[in-house]
Amino acid sequence: MDALTVANEVAPYVTAAVTAYGTAVVTRTAETAVDATAGLGQRIVQRLWSREENRDGLEQAIEEVAEDPRDADAQAALRVQVRRILRQDAELVAELARLLPARAFTASGDGAVAVETNSGVISTGDGATIQR
Repeated sequence: MDALTVANEVAPYVTAAVTAYGTAVVTRTAETAVDATAGLGQRIVQRLWSREENRDGLEQAIEEVAEDPRDADAQAALRVQVRRILRQDAELVAELARLLPARAFTASGDGAVAVETNSGVISTGDGATIQR
């Protein structure tokens, strides 16, 4: 996965952890996780935090979300900071990608299709004719 994809994937976990723990998210122990999402977010934040050069911007973004977890602008600033950090550290991108749960694809209903990538035609129409 590339840095942008990983940043977008980890952002909800980071936000959940900051919402659950506030600024203490970087110092809490893993055993005190409220739930799986916040626990994973906490581990992600701690890995981001472990690189000292990342701390200033990350700390400010965490503080803003902790002050008002519902503030969409603060959440966006945190996502931007995470993205900025990951664009500079391919090793961290790979490490965080390994932490993420496997993606599950669900399709339901008539003609529904769940696809991660597709290089061909997908047709669910009745009596469809596909010509090449």
